[in-house]
Amino acid sequence: MEKTKIEWCDSSWNPITGCYHDCKYCYARRIANRYKGCHESPDGVAPAEIVTLGERLQATTQNGEVRNAAYPFGFTPTLHEYRLSDPYTKGFGKNIFVCSMSDMFGDWVPDEWIEKIFDACKKADNHRYLFLTKNPKRYAELARKGLLPKGDNYWYGSTVTSPTTKCFWSDEYNTFASIEPILEPFVEDEGCEDFAKRIGWVILGAETGNRKDKVVPERSWMEPIVEQFHKCGKPVFMKDSLIPIWGEDLITEFPWKE
Repeated sequence: MEKTKIEWCDSSWNPITGCYHDCKYCYARRIANRYKGCHESPDGVAPAEIVTLGERLQATTQNGEVRNAAYPFGFTPTLHEYRLSDPYTKGFGKNIFVCSMSDMFGDWVPDEWIEKIFDACKKADNHRYLFLTKNPKRYAELARKGLLPKGDNYWYGSTVTSPTTKCFWSDEYNTFASIEPILEPFVEDEGCEDFAKRIGWVILGAETGNRKDKVVPERSWMEPIVEQFHKCGKPVFMKDSLIPIWGEDLITEFPWKE
């Protein structure tokens, strides 16, 4: 998947799709279930709890068109091994968001899958790889095993939705936090300053879609984050979903210079 509407990267790459987190606001699950199914499994029912695919599967649309099945088993975690060569064979942009349609670091993902993806990244070191997880302790586990790559090309992000959400930070790795969707106010006296000192970059965004209980944030929820990150000399990036709340003057800073 070379094109993306995600503002903070140039391309998205999905060698793994599917996830077992149960996030009510998840856009990826909706997309995967909408386009699930293949000739081998028209209903998108997976043969196992996790699946490894060595080649693309196909599906026939209602119009009789045969196409590649992007999510043959819906949102069941699936390693698409045939995609591992994509970074050095396709026209990806510099900044690649890895596994935007899954959580590559979920507890159900074997180390072997993760190692294969890191190996593919190392073979195409002209790109910058951005990872994001709701399970940041996995970063620490992989680091202790010596499996988490270091260097300017690798950025490890944690999804943070409230001030109490745990995230990964380290002096040895590039780290960022994606506060999207922001579900609660962040205030200075609840550790916001310490958070800004530890994390290298922050991305802010509001919940999208039309979920019944959708949370609409207020500008005041984000102002302490912006203030503390800028006080620490750290960049802030706001997604377009914040325009109705923040205004047209979104802050769109990156931690690197091209």
